[in-house]
Amino acid sequence: MKSNFSFLEERWSLLASIGLMAEKYIYTDSNSCLIKLGLFAETIVRLIFTLDNLAEPQMDNTHANRIKILKNEGLLPKDIDNILYALRVARNKAAHDGYESIEQASILTGFAYKLGVWFMQTYGDWNYEPVGFAMPEDTSKNIDFNTVIKQQEEKIQKLTETISKTTANELAVSLAERRKRSHSTAEKINLSEKETRYLIDEQLRKVGWEADTLTIRYSQGTRPQKGRNLAIAEWPTDSTVGGNGYVDYALFVGTHLVGVVEAKRHFADIPAVIDYQCKDYAKNIKAEHADYLLGRWGEYKAPFLFATNGRKYLKQLETKSGIWFLDARKSTNIAKALQGWVSPQGVMELFAQDIDKANQDLQHTSYDLLTDKDGLNLRDYQIRAIKAAEQAVLDGKQTVLLSMATGTGKTRTILGMIYRLIKADRFKRVLFLVDRSALGEQAQDVFKEVKLEDLMTLDEIYNIKGLDDKEIDRETKIHVATVQSLVKRILYNDGETMPAVSDYDLIIVDEAHRGYILDKEMGEDELLYRNQEDYISKYRTVIDYFDAVKIALTATPALHTTEIFGKPVFNYSYREAVIEGYLVDHDAPHNLKTKLSIDGIRYKKGDIVAIYDPVTGEITNSDELEDELKFDIESFNRKVITEPFNRTVLQEIAKYINPDGQGKTLIYAVDDAHADLVVKLLKEIYEDYGVDNDAIMKITGSVGGGNKKKVLEAIKKYKNEKYPNLVVTVDLLTTGIDIPEIATLVFMRRVKSRILFEQMLGRATRLCPDIGKTHFEIFDPVGVYESLEPVNTMKPVVANAAASFEDLINGLATLPAEAQKKNQIDLIIAKLQRAKRKVSGNILEHFIDLADGKNPDQFIATLQSLPVNKAAAYIKNNKRLFELLNEGSYNPARPVVVSFKEDELVYHTRGYGNAQKPEDYLEEFKRFIVDNKDKIAALTIVCTRPKELTRDTLKSLRLELDRNQFTEVQLNSAWREVSNEDIAADIITFIRQQALGSPLISHEQRIKNAVTKLKKNHNFSKMELDWLGRIENHLLHESILEPETFETGAFKSKGGYKVINKIFGNKLEQIIAELNDYLYEDWSA
Repeated sequence: MKSNFSFLEERWSLLASIGLMAEKYIYTDSNSCLIKLGLFAETIVRLIFTLDNLAEPQMDNTHANRIKILKNEGLLPKDIDNILYALRVARNKAAHDGYESIEQASILTGFAYKLGVWFMQTYGDWNYEPVGFAMPEDTSKNIDFNTVIKQQEEKIQKLTETISKTTANELAVSLAERRKRSHSTAEKINLSEKETRYLIDEQLRKVGWEADTLTIRYSQGTRPQKGRNLAIAEWPTDSTVGGNGYVDYALFVGTHLVGVVEAKRHFADIPAVIDYQCKDYAKNIKAEHADYLLGRWGEYKAPFLFATNGRKYLKQLETKSGIWFLDARKSTNIAKALQGWVSPQGVMELFAQDIDKANQDLQHTSYDLLTDKDGLNLRDYQIRAIKAAEQAVLDGKQTVLLSMATGTGKTRTILGMIYRLIKADRFKRVLFLVDRSALGEQAQDVFKEVKLEDLMTLDEIYNIKGLDDKEIDRETKIHVATVQSLVKRILYNDGETMPAVSDYDLIIVDEAHRGYILDKEMGEDELLYRNQEDYISKYRTVIDYFDAVKIALTATPALHTTEIFGKPVFNYSYREAVIEGYLVDHDAPHNLKTKLSIDGIRYKKGDIVAIYDPVTGEITNSDELEDELKFDIESFNRKVITEPFNRTVLQEIAKYINPDGQGKTLIYAVDDAHADLVVKLLKEIYEDYGVDNDAIMKITGSVGGGNKKKVLEAIKKYKNEKYPNLVVTVDLLTTGIDIPEIATLVFMRRVKSRILFEQMLGRATRLCPDIGKTHFEIFDPVGVYESLEPVNTMKPVVANAAASFEDLINGLATLPAEAQKKNQIDLIIAKLQRAKRKVSGNILEHFIDLADGKNPDQFIATLQSLPVNKAAAYIKNNKRLFELLNEGSYNPARPVVVSFKEDELVYHTRGYGNAQKPEDYLEEFKRFIVDNKDKIAALTIVCTRPKELTRDTLKSLRLELDRNQFTEVQLNSAWREVSNEDIAADIITFIRQQALGSPLISHEQRIKNAVTKLKKNHNFSKMELDWLGRIENHLLHESILEPETFETGAFKSKGGYKVINKIFGNKLEQIIAELNDYLYEDWSA
């Protein structure tokens, strides 16, 4: 009989020989068969490395790690990964434990054949059509078996020596094309029901079940036992569906029947299997097995039903993939697809859960504990956020998004939400998911510090697992973990266990906007992802893997955020938080312009420039320039190192920053090398002032040799100690780090991501009364604020003949209509047609490398053949290629020009509104007030009946002014610059000054004058005077006093309006009205 593997002989005779040997050993030495099959798989993996020009790992060069690398490259579809895992585990068991099994060897030989077919169709003959696998006959008695074995072993030995000499395909294809081919070929694999059950055995074992279709089966005498979690194969029922009445698996936790599982062939539709076979099996459990039942639910005697064909869940093929599950205890439940198996613990937790009762308990639980000033002391908007999330859960939503401005206490909001949801038993276990360790550490600190109930913290009330804990147990209620750790555990798992989909039933996702890695330096964790699209794909896979409700929080929702979690059910913006006094505003940014930033750095034709090579660390001189060379401000510190520019702007900025002061400063640099340069210059600048050397420090992912503990120590030092006071970072401190003392931001780099920019600004928005922080300052020598300021988002660029590829691509990303996108793509193709004529030599090599093996003509042809949306995505995914064409050269660690051209400060201004001068800003404000005082109702009230102002009316007015770029902080700053008077007036005072000519006095003085007059006109008791003191203190922080004020905050905790009114002899309302009169009476024109 011809070997099943003979089709490999012509191209890879080694594989054919190993496959033949495995077949020969099936019946005579199944142990050796399993070892040979493992060798067959390992040889294919090593060939893939060779044929795709991939370097094998320098460290941990094991078969398992090589598989992991190929998975990361996207070259191994899930079905192939499953086969490789099965062959690897069986080989290890055979080699180390002496395991043997003819039946298992037979199944795995079929797997190896399918692996060989996939390899041939992906790396060999794309048109190869397999003839089908035929189980080898036992011919050991008919031939001189020992002689054949010896000959084949010698042949394998010789061929193995040649594998290292194998070279890449002459018809090499791009990795992108290979990935596409690999996945399309794998889709043709059709596993039998027996093979499917073999894979299901592996999957069940990984989440805690004892499963082995060949040995753990009813016919072999296996029965339920206390202390064991058994998936017993071929369990008999009285069902007549399917012919024999045997269900593929019956799941037992101890002696309790908890579910039935039906396995089908690889391409079978699954939902119908639940409706017909699984339901019938669950109804027809034999009477003799009644002792195993947990109960009855109508006709059903098993609570949970499962059906699968062993395929990885795919949304596009939902009915043909995943593990379909039905909770049969409630007739209105419908079946759904899961992405993995439920563990034995998960099954019992699900069985014990009563969601209807939990929902009722949640609705009847008071929020008082969350507002207790000795506990969480949550603010009104935080309670509203929790209520919105809970209502979404009660409404049955599986994904919930909350949008809350940076600095508004998302972590404390999360803490209160988690406590309520767990206390009501609505969820049994929460996964708190962060994207970096520092955020997880920060959350854990809050869980350990903030008191909740009976002066106990969340950490003291519930069992919490931290970042270093990979496993959970029955008592675990909260697990803090990073996305990266779960990517490794779910997508790159090569161990004997993996998370079950039932491990968590609530996932809280912090900083859910994450994904803008194109604007970041790639750290070690980011190496798990090939690109932005791959990051988002894996991020979503982790989130979707668990059968859980997902509640996400972010300050800056991105497109991929809403695609995953839906539109926000609650919004609380930065402007609202500033207006309500929960965050500080920023003053008008400092715009610094130097000679070089205005004119650029220019080199004439014939000049010789210094070139720094980051790879070698050497500086060499270029040849004479053949053409003029110019760098604008956006290129500074990226493509050209210019110490004079950095020194010039830092010398000016240093005049306004005191590293020994209370407020801290955060400087954003381009990259790690630029951060080092900035630190060096700052230390030199401050040297003459006697500033402590520890006051200035770099904190990036590279500090302490990249040791994560050292990095976290540096962050904690910045947060909790006097020094460092002035820190230079790149990306590490851009998001999620809470340091209220930060009062100054310095942008030494331009960013293009709105999300990243807003997160950067968010580092300084937090209140810090301890240092008297009223606002924060922005120094912007590179113009990033101005470039993103119009609506704090990027605008499309109008395409024109001079537009760069970057302009055209950025414009493409913003166009809504398909016709507009098509036109933009045509412009890009037209520009490509012009640019390709200049692509030659070294640039052509880099082009082909970036384009996955395509030359410019092939790349253009591919682009033209794609539908509009796919073409747009193709352009986006090849952004680096277009950067190459813009620049004319490319190197991953590109040599950069070193400029020694002198620089000088031209001017230092403040950018009020649309970068106006302060006097123009005040004049524009006056014009707005005069033009709108009779049009905007709130303005009319301020000008004519100010005592009628309510908190809501004033908030609405502030938002209207904010939309027109008029803020209290910037008005005060502009007034100070124009008049040289530091008054600190409130917005009401500014409006009345411009509209009525009222005198401009400070907010504090206005309150003091009104309270003093009130006291003169009454003979208040000591208790009344004490309360007036509290009212005066309230007005210093709030502009509005109304009866409702006394039902909030400290007033409410002292008894509220009713108690205070009694103290004032039931005349509190008259006192409020009189005081409001005095607040404005001296302001007549």
